[in-house]
Amino acid sequence: MLNACTPDLLSALDGAHPGLLRAVAPHDVEEPRGRWRGQAGAVACPRSTAEVAAVVRACGQARTGIIPMGGGTGLVGGQVMPQGPAPLILSLERMTRLRGAWPDENVLVVEAGMILADVQAEAGRIDRLFPLSLASEGSARIGGNLAANAGGVNVLRYGNTRDLCLGLEAVLPDGSIFNGLRRLRKDNTGYDLRHLLIGSEGTLGVITAASLRLFPKPAATVVALLAVPSPRAALDLLALAEGELAGLISAFELIHRMGYDFLAETMPEVTVPLQPLPEWSVLVELGLPQGVAPEEAMAGLYAQAAEANLVLDGVIATSDAQAAGLWRIRESIPEGNRRIGAVSSHDISLPLSEIPGFIPRAGAALAAFGDWRINCFGHLGDGNLHYNVFPVPGRSRHDHDHQRDAVKACVHDIVHDLGGSVSAEHGIGRLKVGDLERYGDPAKLAAMRAIKSALDPAGIMNPGAVLRG
Repeated sequence: MLNACTPDLLSALDGAHPGLLRAVAPHDVEEPRGRWRGQAGAVACPRSTAEVAAVVRACGQARTGIIPMGGGTGLVGGQVMPQGPAPLILSLERMTRLRGAWPDENVLVVEAGMILADVQAEAGRIDRLFPLSLASEGSARIGGNLAANAGGVNVLRYGNTRDLCLGLEAVLPDGSIFNGLRRLRKDNTGYDLRHLLIGSEGTLGVITAASLRLFPKPAATVVALLAVPSPRAALDLLALAEGELAGLISAFELIHRMGYDFLAETMPEVTVPLQPLPEWSVLVELGLPQGVAPEEAMAGLYAQAAEANLVLDGVIATSDAQAAGLWRIRESIPEGNRRIGAVSSHDISLPLSEIPGFIPRAGAALAAFGDWRINCFGHLGDGNLHYNVFPVPGRSRHDHDHQRDAVKACVHDIVHDLGGSVSAEHGIGRLKVGDLERYGDPAKLAAMRAIKSALDPAGIMNPGAVLRG
């Protein structure tokens, strides 16, 4: 059994490390969608890995839960603990230093509290690219991105956050420090604790620093918004693009008409330069080397796609401002969704060939529960869809509270039946613990529980997240 965060524990920490603690603020115990509110006795804000280790050791001795906190942008409740003994939040907000940059190696070493946009900026200062890109990059912290193995819009070309990390420093549940900040591409020396910690959502330790993989900047980029007849045509367009421009497609985003309708309803200042608004469209970005004319490359792709009846209309950006405007449309869709208020949101992935069949199948299955507005969009290039279900005009999501679980199960059952995943890039957190138990492989779950028990026998690290406490 865990104990609540007590005045004695806080007094001991404050005495040994003056200035370590601060009071709990509202944003510390809220998650972005407003579904849950957590609790905490205090917030510890360590300034060094040694202080992180001291906090973890003290909480271990007191058997007090720890909630590791990055930017608080997670969407599955991994950063809030609504029930149980009040934990201590361990925020990495002060650990934001750049520890080193090696341009010739394409490596950046940063502390876990650095905001993602600042990591991107540090890479830019040495004329390199750190390609992880998320809507929340202005507030998300790299430690949280690693802990959740975040995805984003550039996975098609560069991979998930896991693929962008060469080494980690972390504090394990017993307070020991894992000194794994290597800059090696090859290190075949037994179990890879880096990959165990990435995606563990703070349940196996606290990531304190990371060696990150950088890339040369593309010499030029070009962005286009292309209307397509159907999701099947979008996949055929992707295959055409990969055949013609292998390795040069940075992003390939699917957008449904409902996303545009929501923007018109909630954010009319975000305009779409395609008229009439298409039922389906894709946002495509190419990152090109020297010697390839960007607009000509995209225009050539469009011409081939039009000849194959894969596109109906399109806009190719001819300036940075136009490109930013097209990306603003895609990046505003989640905020438009938030303002409408989803009954149930689904972060799913599917084998690419199953996507054209999944979309109508899920819509037909949901019709048995009533009338809905469905906004299906996401990272088509890597099979990750955000399939979100909304009330019809005149009703709110709260009118469907009694149906939320059934709607989610309906969608997830179909995803599982098609060989997909019910958590593509957001993680498990607390929201999807039951889903992991329902759809997860039994052998994998048993191994995960054994690992958790071995590394964190007292269960102090993010209790209740990923695995049921």
